[in-house]
Amino acid sequence: MPTVNVGRDLLFEALGKEYTEEEFEELCFEYGIELDEVTSEKQMASRMAGKECDDDGDEEVIYKIDIPANRYDMLCLEGIANALNVFLGRTPVPKYRLVEPPNGQPRQRMVVKPETMLVRPFVVCAVLRGVKFDQARYNSFIDLQDKLHQNLCRRRTLVAIGTHDLSTLQGPFSYEARVPEDIEFVPLKQTQSFNARDLMEHYKSDLKLRAFLPIIEKSLVYPVIYDAKGTVLSLPPIINGSHSAINLNTQDVFIECTATDLNKASITLNTVVTMFSMYSKEPFTVEPVEVEDALGNVNVYPKLDSRALSVELDYINSRIGTNLDAATAAKLLSKMCLSGAVGKDGKSIDVLVPPTRSDILHPCDVMEDVAIAYGYNNIVERVPSTVTEARALPINHLTDLLRSDIAMAGFTEVLTWILGSIQDNFEFVNRPDDLKKAAQISNAKTIDFQVVRTSLIPGLLKTLGSNKDAPLPVKIFEISDCVELDTTKDVGARNIRRVAGLACGTTSSFEVVHGLLDRIMEVLGVPFGGDAGYSLDPTGANEDGAFFPGRAANIMWKGKKVGSFGVVHPEVLTRFGIINPCSVVEVDLENFLAMPL
Repeated sequence: MPTVNVGRDLLFEALGKEYTEEEFEELCFEYGIELDEVTSEKQMASRMAGKECDDDGDEEVIYKIDIPANRYDMLCLEGIANALNVFLGRTPVPKYRLVEPPNGQPRQRMVVKPETMLVRPFVVCAVLRGVKFDQARYNSFIDLQDKLHQNLCRRRTLVAIGTHDLSTLQGPFSYEARVPEDIEFVPLKQTQSFNARDLMEHYKSDLKLRAFLPIIEKSLVYPVIYDAKGTVLSLPPIINGSHSAINLNTQDVFIECTATDLNKASITLNTVVTMFSMYSKEPFTVEPVEVEDALGNVNVYPKLDSRALSVELDYINSRIGTNLDAATAAKLLSKMCLSGAVGKDGKSIDVLVPPTRSDILHPCDVMEDVAIAYGYNNIVERVPSTVTEARALPINHLTDLLRSDIAMAGFTEVLTWILGSIQDNFEFVNRPDDLKKAAQISNAKTIDFQVVRTSLIPGLLKTLGSNKDAPLPVKIFEISDCVELDTTKDVGARNIRRVAGLACGTTSSFEVVHGLLDRIMEVLGVPFGGDAGYSLDPTGANEDGAFFPGRAANIMWKGKKVGSFGVVHPEVLTRFGIINPCSVVEVDLENFLAMPL
């Protein structure tokens, strides 16, 4: 959860009331946030320095407030004060509006060049007119951007925010991508001009900015924003230009958000402008900007329209445990900055979600807001209508029993990644790479995590290959889930609990894994042979390239394959960097859940 530092006196001034610490803590609890710590500038400085500060330190009391990670509208003092004032009924829900530029001027325009598709393809913009900054408001404005960068913007990888003094610039603006040597400007808080390549080297020693350099450092071109005179506004996502830096005298603020995710960029822009439009000459108004994308399409930002959502009243009451009528539930939503009205059927609530509440995605989010506005302490306690006994799921109970027995047999448990590479899961173990069985990661960031594993064997082999110095013999096992595609499931895949063991020594250790198989079946209560027992099919395992031909078998029970074991093929061992022979066994445990334990 993000923690927002706000001055107590400034917050109470915005709330129009002074609270004791206990009263404010109770208010935070009622709203679903938490007063984490009460400190001061002097105490914070003391911690940073590791010693006591001088007596003349700033004694302003600071409240550290924990905010839910999805409440981007509460990452600054203005957002917290607005939410609590509406919750307490002191102020109405703000109505945000788009207004045209003053004196009949044309809208500002941002033109996106096609080459930006190579590095950071999206940009959205807005203008705040007649803003009145003082030091506290300015600090809050900067702090909100930092909080958004760390949270929603994923450390600037998804979105980077740039704010500029519009009076120092001349539109229209252009968003381009150029080779680093062709971009030259004076960056923020610098007096020397740098080209982009030299600037990247310069910031490698900067404790804050060096973390963002890898985002574009290896790109052939760097994103850059120019005004009509060729003045550089920013080199996103690294630094803004010094020429257009905002200060306490800035009145017209030009805001641009460059991004790899257009939706996140729009949410970020909406958050910034809605939080600080209260300081505009005409409160809660924002001037739109036209953005012409690389294909020539023109869109207007910010998009401050409310979203419509219909929620069944029965759903809300059944989840909370109340018996509210539709009118009451709709009224409660107004305390959470939502607009609610009784639906035409009288059994639902039509909700209008403002641009500040990007966290409202599903009826359950509306239900949660009704519960907060109603008050969790006001929900009547009652005995559940059904009696249940808490206990482990059968598959987990079975897993725990087996884990203990296998460990007592001398095997060491390992825990490997459930995600792996296509190469490890298929090619390295000589298994068909048809990808008709494995669930794939659609936007894998690394080749090490491309698919969800379909077998535990590659993980055991990889573990052994990474521990070549371990003394022989090595006996390891894992009990965990694999995933296979299944069109009969609502999510298109199913989890399969499996157990796998590996034995490695100077010989193949086939008899060791065979003994482990016998012990597993003994624990499961499955005898060898007969109608109720399991059997071995040596011929079927010849199709599995992971095993040495003629030295493996499929494990059969009730006419179907429930596992396999055998000596690992030398080619497989070589690929995993294993020099000693080893054998493995893998059994599907889901088949034995009905067995008495």
